[in-house]
Amino acid sequence: MAKVFTIPVPPRLGNKRRERNSDPRYVDGQRLLVEAMRYLAQADPVNNRSAIQLISEHVRTRFRMSDSPLTEAGLS
Repeated sequence: MAKVFTIPVPPRLGNKRRERNSDPRYVDGQRLLVEAMRYLAQADPVNNRSAIQLISEHVRTRFRMSDSPLTEAGLS
């Protein structure tokens, strides 16, 4: 069996958290993906389910994990 070595890293207590600035291109791209999922869910939700799930994986990194276009379409 292999041994696991951990190297402890002391926390940096004095540093302030960096302020997050959202990139408008990223937000627009996420919005476009959400619109694509809505279109797919309205057009043919049963046949487009796998496409909606694929796109949803990319959107979930930015939005809540509980958001799902399939629940809005009544498929979950």
